[in-house]
Amino acid sequence: MSPIIHAFFNEPTNTVSYLIADPATGAAAVVDPVLDYDAEDGTVDTASAEEILAKATALGWTIGLVLETHAHADHLSAAPLFKARTGAKIGIGEHIRDVQKVFRPMFGADDVKDGGGDFDLLFKDGERIVLGELVIEVMAVPGHTAADVAYKVGDAVFVGDSLFMPDYGTARTDFPGGDARQLYRSIQRLLSLPGDTRLFMCHDYKAPGRDQYRWETSVAEQRAANVHIGGGKSEDEFVAMREARDKTLDTPKLLLPAIQVNIRAGRFPPAETNGVSYLRIPVTIRG
Repeated sequence: MSPIIHAFFNEPTNTVSYLIADPATGAAAVVDPVLDYDAEDGTVDTASAEEILAKATALGWTIGLVLETHAHADHLSAAPLFKARTGAKIGIGEHIRDVQKVFRPMFGADDVKDGGGDFDLLFKDGERIVLGELVIEVMAVPGHTAADVAYKVGDAVFVGDSLFMPDYGTARTDFPGGDARQLYRSIQRLLSLPGDTRLFMCHDYKAPGRDQYRWETSVAEQRAANVHIGGGKSEDEFVAMREARDKTLDTPKLLLPAIQVNIRAGRFPPAETNGVSYLRIPVTIRG
């Protein structure tokens, strides 16, 4: 059985969030929800998350899970809002612990405790999650980060940042814990699924020559046409391309706020004595 899927595109961060549900029971999950964050004035807004909540309410669905594919570097998670409004549990791959160990000292995030911190569920590779009468299978797909997972539900897979649309390619691997060889092998795992398996992207950037955003493709289309890995490219060819390309990429605009919030499952750092919560910006003085 396949889920009902509704996609929500956040253009400022080029992120796609998903509301998925079991058609038999209305049990629902949200994948990679976005909190609207304005870096220029330090304000947040919940409009994108509210749109998903409103859709679920209109359809009579009950949101019980928030599924993060990884600790994102390009947007802040709205997971705590869903937990507060619906009681949903927040889940992510178990190797988020490794990501937290890297970034906790960088941001002085002493409130992020060992064992996963604010996440309610830490998924192992191959773990199965019940969603009404549906079963969600967790697939570990490290490479972009150490903690990336994909979620397979029937004939649909939510791939996170491992793959983009075929005309745009694959995810970068130059963040701490990233590994181009791991990413190649993770993508091969995804591409070993049946050709008609539907793949849902976490981002789209409209590759040159394309005028519309797109976020759904298939295993067969990716195998044949992905510009980075399709057509039977070897692991060595992919690694050489990926590592060279990564050296040319800019740092994501929201990297510093996103990482320190997302390793806390979307929670902001504790408020200071004045009642205000502050994000930290590490500064390296050269020379």
